[in-house]
Amino acid sequence: MNIEITFSPMLGQIFDRDFPLTFLEALVKFFSASFAFLFLAGCIGGLIFLIHFLFTLPMRRAERARLFLDLLESALQRGQSLEAMILSIAQSRDRTLGVRFHLLAAHIESGLRFVTALEKVPRFLPPQISAMLRVGEKLGDLRRVLPACREILRDRPAAVRSAMHYMILVVLLFSPVFIFVVMMTAVMVIPRFKEVAAGMGIKLWPVTMFIFGHTSWLIGIETVISLLLVAAVLIYIGGPQFVRWFQFRGLPFADWIAWRIPWKQKRLQRTFSAMLAVLLDGGVPEGEAVRLAGDCTANEICRHRARLVLAALEQGIKLDDAVRTFDSSGEFHWRLTNATHARGGFLSALQGWHEALDAKAFQQEEASAHAVTSGLVILNGVLVALIATGMFGILIACVNAALLW
Repeated sequence: MNIEITFSPMLGQIFDRDFPLTFLEALVKFFSASFAFLFLAGCIGGLIFLIHFLFTLPMRRAERARLFLDLLESALQRGQSLEAMILSIAQSRDRTLGVRFHLLAAHIESGLRFVTALEKVPRFLPPQISAMLRVGEKLGDLRRVLPACREILRDRPAAVRSAMHYMILVVLLFSPVFIFVVMMTAVMVIPRFKEVAAGMGIKLWPVTMFIFGHTSWLIGIETVISLLLVAAVLIYIGGPQFVRWFQFRGLPFADWIAWRIPWKQKRLQRTFSAMLAVLLDGGVPEGEAVRLAGDCTANEICRHRARLVLAALEQGIKLDDAVRTFDSSGEFHWRLTNATHARGGFLSALQGWHEALDAKAFQQEEASAHAVTSGLVILNGVLVALIATGMFGILIACVNAALLW
């Protein structure tokens, strides 16, 4: 059986050897442009997603902790054990609480109790919250420490978040691009200006010679400042557990820095005060309450100051006088003195003190973020002005030399 295959004239033209290559070249250019466009769009989309992820990471971390505290309180009100509540949520495959929650559930499923399992997953909750929950178990009632835990997780005002986000944007995007452009200018443009001036035998201005002679130093100072700010942004984004990586035994460098930062110091004071109030309301002896409150701060400097308070108590000094080591202004002493005579417990009496500390901390944090961002922008502007002055100095010298000729 013979089968005859025929081709249409159009197909014959397409597959003809003399078919021009312009169509294939245009096709290759079209696919290349499409690939470049898709690649660029993917890079921009990935950058936007990365910025969104970094901006929302601290808020999502705090939101997960608040949700977990709500679940704990709901289980305690129902009379349900915490272990059963965690296992039931883990079995539902809900991802709202993150991967570490399911790791916590796996430890509980292996037979560990809640607090013991929580110690196996230290990055699930902030260290202060974990320490407070351990203290709550020692008291025999976790509900007593939940109000103090929520004070730590109080959300930042919108103005503070906006200031921090603007600083992150400037530090992670604007500053590196600016440093790269200035470095390229110093490497590619400034040497050409110097060659032109040398070829014409022009004597440069002293200001121009100083700027061009110290350009690398100016760029180096800008780079060091930017790297320090990047480290600060990473600490803000990474949270307490990221800071723990820089903590060394016998040398609490990270804790010392945290105590020296004004707004962090006020939050540590609030944590110590809130937990001390909870423990005193629970009938814990003053010495034990001070020690446990110092542990709940998860800060070695605060633990050291708590030991100083304990030493003062052992010498017979009253608690409201002994806590002066935590507040040099004396306001904590005054608040605690009044709390001993107030009704409703220590935590209720110190609520105004805690809110005042939070307000001052938020104010200082917002002011610092604006100051850092404005200072970095001004520094970049000064560096640009210096380099532009040096370059225009050469141009003016060249024009003057040409006019003299």
